[in-house]
Order: sequence, then C-alpha cells, then structure tokens
Amino acid sequence: MSAEEPENAPDAEEDDEDLQYFVRIGQTDLDGTKSVERSLSDMNGIGQRTARLVAEAADVDRTATFGRLDQDDIDSVVDVVENFSEHVPEWMVNRQKDFFTGETAHIVGSDLDEKRRHDINRMKMINSYKGTRHKRGQKVRGQRTKSTGRTEGTIGVNVEEIREEQAEEEAAAGDDE
Repeated sequence: MSAEEPENAPDAEEDDEDLQYFVRIGQTDLDGTKSVERSLSDMNGIGQRTARLVAEAADVDRTATFGRLDQDDIDSVVDVVENFSEHVPEWMVNRQKDFFTGETAHIVGSDLDEKRRHDINRMKMINSYKGTRHKRGQKVRGQRTKSTGRTEGTIGVNVEEIREEQAEEEAAAGDDE
C-alpha cells in the first residue's frame, strides 16, 4: 500500500455520503463541512457567542460537523435560531422594543439588512442628527473627521498630472513661435 492511499478509503466514501454539504436556515445556506458553531456564526445576526448558545439550547455538540448531524438535530438547531428570543434574556437579542411593533425579537439573515436599511431611512426622513450624517455621507457615531474619512479628491501631489500639464504648455508655447 502506498502512502497516498488511505487505509480506510471505503469508510471515507461512506462518510461523504452521509455529509450534507449545505444546511438551509431561513433564506441562508450554511456550510455543512464546518463545525456547528462556526457554520452558524457565518449567518448574519449570529456571532460566536450566539452560535454557542444556539448549540447549547439545541443540545448539540458545538464542535460536531454540521452536515453530519441527524435531521432531528438540524431541525432543533433551526427551531432555536428562529425562536432565539425565547431561549435567552431580553437584553441579549438584537432588536429590542421595535419602533413600530414594540416587540422584542432576534432577527437573522436578510431580514436584518432590511430592518437596518428601514431604520436608516426613517432617521433620514425625520432629520435626526444621525439621519443628516447618513445623508451627507459623514461619520455617524462620533468619530473624528479632521484627519480621516476624506473622500474628496486626492491627498498629495499627482506627479503624472503635473508632467502632462507641462508637456501641453510646452507644446502650446512651441506652436506659438
């Protein structure tokens, strides 16, 4: 037997058959080849700590490969992610006392981006301080702007532009003579 061939080649093929490469939660496809914790943290609205709590609440080993779990375990993880606000204290969710509904919920996936855009548009419409900063494209959270965040023009000397202008001036001066 050569060094390139593994001894348990048929077992490796059987393991690949059991592996679910993509696990779908909501509208997001998660990588089934990663561990449960790492795969969940790839989802918008779920970080490392939240992923650990989801695995703990679903009674799943957080270091297990996500695609190798039984369908029942995957369903329990999906259920915990969709109802995360019921499993943790109110201060830990990412959407507390929503402006329109007054509810507390944990939003994940593409819904999080939609809510964020909606909040920014509302701030712009009511002309709050943060809204006007968003409108102008300036920093919103109190960072300094004197030395950073400059988007207008170039800073420094553009040597190529100066050489082109000089060449044009010399050509124009040569034509006048």
